[in-house]
Amino acid sequence: MVDTAVRPVSTPEPERASHAAEPRIDQAAVGAALLGTWADVRRQARQMIKDSAFWKVDGLTIHDHRERVFGQLQLLVDAGVSGVAYPTEYGGRADNGANIAGFEELVLADPSLQIKAGVQWGLFGAAIQQLGTKKHHDLWLDDVRELKLPGAFAMTETGHGSDVAAIGTTATYDVETAEFVIHTPFRGAWKDYLGNAAVHGRAATVFAQLITGGVNYGVHCFFVPIRDEAGAFLPGVGGEDDGVKGGLNGIDNGRLHFDQVRVPRENLLNRYGDVAADGTYSSDIPSPGRRFFTMLGALVQGRISLDGAATTGTALALKIAVTYANQRRQFDGGTPEGELTLFDYGKHRRRLIPRIATVYAQAFAHDEFLKKFDGVFSGRTDTPQEREDLETLAAALKPLSTWNALETIQEAREACGGAGFLAENRLVGLHADLDVYVTFEGDNNILLQLVGKRLLTDFATQFKGADAAKLARYAVGQVAGRAFHGAGLRQIGQAFVDAGSTARSVEYGLRGERQHELLAGRVQQMVTDVATRLRPAAKLDATAAAELFSDNQADLIAAARAHAELLQWEAFTDGLALIDDEDSRQVLTWLRDLFGLQLIEKNLAWYLIHGRLSTHRAASVSKYIDRLCARLRHHAQDLVDAWGFEPEHVRAPIASGAERARQDEARAYYRDLAASGVAPVTEKSLGKKKR
Repeated sequence: MVDTAVRPVSTPEPERASHAAEPRIDQAAVGAALLGTWADVRRQARQMIKDSAFWKVDGLTIHDHRERVFGQLQLLVDAGVSGVAYPTEYGGRADNGANIAGFEELVLADPSLQIKAGVQWGLFGAAIQQLGTKKHHDLWLDDVRELKLPGAFAMTETGHGSDVAAIGTTATYDVETAEFVIHTPFRGAWKDYLGNAAVHGRAATVFAQLITGGVNYGVHCFFVPIRDEAGAFLPGVGGEDDGVKGGLNGIDNGRLHFDQVRVPRENLLNRYGDVAADGTYSSDIPSPGRRFFTMLGALVQGRISLDGAATTGTALALKIAVTYANQRRQFDGGTPEGELTLFDYGKHRRRLIPRIATVYAQAFAHDEFLKKFDGVFSGRTDTPQEREDLETLAAALKPLSTWNALETIQEAREACGGAGFLAENRLVGLHADLDVYVTFEGDNNILLQLVGKRLLTDFATQFKGADAAKLARYAVGQVAGRAFHGAGLRQIGQAFVDAGSTARSVEYGLRGERQHELLAGRVQQMVTDVATRLRPAAKLDATAAAELFSDNQADLIAAARAHAELLQWEAFTDGLALIDDEDSRQVLTWLRDLFGLQLIEKNLAWYLIHGRLSTHRAASVSKYIDRLCARLRHHAQDLVDAWGFEPEHVRAPIASGAERARQDEARAYYRDLAASGVAPVTEKSLGKKKR
């Protein structure tokens, strides 16, 4: 096997593993693993969007882009892929996993199309399906699926985004007319940022505080018509266009407000709470808090699809950047080959290859996520515990993948230099369109806070009703752990092992099991520390308790992020078992190790402060990451090609082979010029002759 770590930078590297004495991945097998459980559905979606009618066209006016995307929705209807999750009696397939998997692939065509489809069938339609009952399905689901009834999902308000429980819109029941009166009592209560609201929507699923008999029963959802067939607002309904945004301008985002708008009592989507004709409220879920979270949990698919679409969009950016890096040449390497490719440089490998590892981890985690969602929403595994786990998983993974999309697409853009800034090469457009994913369906930090609270709850559950002996054993364990990690015992042991080479140090201490120990141990310690600091809150008044929580909020969110990263690492590790080909599994193990080690490198200060790594081994982490990047350099192209993106999906000239053709032309020109005998000499060569 060739040890790429000892090659001088001036020696051009083989572009692929097939050009070097290395194991090679089976692209088809790896690609199938990346596509996951619904691989066939994803392939069918990709085949459909090879049609240029689905592609984003740069330079359109906002009006033309919106109309193009709306027309594309009708193409999806015509192709029979709208409302796949809906019951079969309403033209769907009752296949929740397939619905999300196919929908996510639309990001390759135009992210505006993906999100517009999500608004129509995954938010507006899903609210009717998941929060309504059969009478509502009979009335509206067919028309929603066929796009005869375009609609908006009116949850977010100008004054309240992630804090849905505090929205200001009200729905007050009038017992005399058997109607709900929908009203936005102040400007901050206007529904805002709503897709389909500015132009195309004719109805909205409106979330409002349900008031009946003088009692506020919390947030519920109502079907509210907003426009007539001619597109004019109905009486009492008004709104504004959000105008040009930072991205996703194929979607007509807008605002809605309601001035005493009346809808029939039956327009309450009453799966989880109902109001009788006499105004009596009833619900099978007596706890207001549990009822609220159950209703929101029924709409968790939005976070799932953003996690998957962000992963696919990021993979596309890496496909473009890695392909360009293997073809673009820059600076004379002092070899007969002349200029080196960008990927011959260690820094370029370091900036892109670890990001390939991250997007692989996201893909394996997402498939596990999607399988859990399908199990719950199909009814096979629908229990309160499974729903709670699903909601926590959604709140954990969506932030990581959407944040990584922005970071990685920007890095890919910079790695492609000026070419990356051209709209035709798609990177700037992808970054702009995926930017809002970090706040769609919940601000990322708020979502991670939800995860943190779940971790604290699980921590507290361990000791509920515990006797003194159990608490004492735990306390001893904590003291022992702190002494072991903090008093130098682990460091002394490492010092003997670390006396040799970097490779031996890692071999002994930073392979798979040790990575898991370090990542999991950090989560456990962080949660324990936050829980310990928050313990006095139970004895404080509300103001002091809130202040104590605020003081620890950043640490709680950091613990939640560490937990989500651990989940991704575990999913990647589980994904290795899906690969039968030995060479492919070896390469993906290196890639998994790279993912784990970069997580450790990112938090080296924590590991050193808490005595989890010696200084010698901590230093070896970054060195071994460099070794892995050099080793994986041959495989980078194969790894991004395994995603299976075809030219119609990529649509970036710098990843089309055009750059290789330019480089070949230039090298042929200089070769022929040198052979002609008439090539000019350099000024430097004249100076050497004089000496």
